[in-house]
Amino acid sequence: MSAFPPLHHLLLRPRLPLSLRPSAAVPIRRLRLLPLSSSTATQDNADEVAEPPPPVTGTKMSVIDVNPPRGTRDFPPEDMRLRNWLFQNFREVSRLLSFEEVDFPVLESEALFIRKAGEEITQQLYNFEDKGGRRVVLRPEITPSLARLVIKQGKSVSFPLRWFAIGQCWRYERMTRGRRREHYQWNMDIIGVSKVRAEAELIHAIVLLFERLGVTSLDVGIRVSSRKVLQAVLQMYSIPEHLFMEVCVIVDKLGKITREEVEKELMIAGVSLEAVKGIVEVLSLKSLSKLEEVLGSDGEAVADLKRLFSLAEHYGYSKWINFDASVVRGLAYYTGIVFEAFDREGKLRAICGGGRYDRLLSTFGSDDIPACGFGFGDAVIMELLKEKGLVPDLARQVEDIVFPLDVELEGPASKVVSSLRRKGRSVDLIEDKRLKWVFKHAERINASRLVLVGNSEWQRGMVRVKNLSTREEYEIKIDELC
Repeated sequence: MSAFPPLHHLLLRPRLPLSLRPSAAVPIRRLRLLPLSSSTATQDNADEVAEPPPPVTGTKMSVIDVNPPRGTRDFPPEDMRLRNWLFQNFREVSRLLSFEEVDFPVLESEALFIRKAGEEITQQLYNFEDKGGRRVVLRPEITPSLARLVIKQGKSVSFPLRWFAIGQCWRYERMTRGRRREHYQWNMDIIGVSKVRAEAELIHAIVLLFERLGVTSLDVGIRVSSRKVLQAVLQMYSIPEHLFMEVCVIVDKLGKITREEVEKELMIAGVSLEAVKGIVEVLSLKSLSKLEEVLGSDGEAVADLKRLFSLAEHYGYSKWINFDASVVRGLAYYTGIVFEAFDREGKLRAICGGGRYDRLLSTFGSDDIPACGFGFGDAVIMELLKEKGLVPDLARQVEDIVFPLDVELEGPASKVVSSLRRKGRSVDLIEDKRLKWVFKHAERINASRLVLVGNSEWQRGMVRVKNLSTREEYEIKIDELC
């Protein structure tokens, strides 16, 4: 048992001399409730903000809109805890597959993202001319930046490369659930491997991430196809090769616009009516065996897909994937197998997507290197986790609170805080509060211990400690506190 009075006897103890207490005459700034701005898609409640100071004579000041720009987000502490938790899972899965982390500037050259295949993304760029007259862009995706770095590194790197990145991307697009104008994206890319093994590894990473988050194959599936399927169909109808990328971009709109609108766009692009009907018919196939009947078993498309499904059996994730010929992905640089994860209830847009892009580097003036990768955004997966009740409760956690019981003990309290932090403990130093408030604060931040620095204990080289989970109280020598 403790030899000193229980801590609750200290609750009514004055914290400061009367002369040092805040005066009741000190004016309190009034709070003004602003209406919820229509320019944000990320806040559910209006914010309370302090009124600004009185304007300088002769000038007129107004309260700024405290909401972030439309389509963007603030990350207060509770949201940062969730974001960090998700990113930690991204990094852990990447570690499990022996990937190395890389990063790139958010601001890139506009030329890196301007292509001529009619991709929707090129119409959504945050692009402008900087003060030096250079055309720049806030990156809308990460893969071109990765390709640029691979080219820059040149012969200093040894292939294959297994790189991952977590970065912010910007697109000026229409906002829907899980779609914002900025988002964070986890990319994993394998550079220098031509075999389907690379795609199998990437899909394995996606499945591992879902499993870590508590998502099952009943919640999510992964649609798989190949750009080579569409290429084979175009060859069947003698459609010129230069139309291939444009056709891919158009047929990627299936499900987003009507079939009739897709057919009309294809004919405008120069595809015959007979070929349009054939393309749409093949893209409706959901069975790999039916695809084999149409294209034969000798083509690369069927061979690649059969190899991938065979590997999926060995990895143990075959129940997660299914063939869907309509998956072509909207970016022009894909050349082979493509895939995207979707929620089986159909409430959300694609959760992630990727594929093979063996000819991307040559579009930047380099030699081609086989490559594949995926992008996995933070917005849609968080919507799915909310839908499934899988968002963790990540309360703030602090190990120790140090509280000096008298003003003259603030220096000694600083020594205690410094010692604990150097030993690796997270410590919150509280001053100018009553003990009752300190206990409530400790509960709010889930503190493990309360360390009280009192006069009599300090003179004996001791501090008083209360374990806040067991309610045990004890004294301990300062140099033994850890």
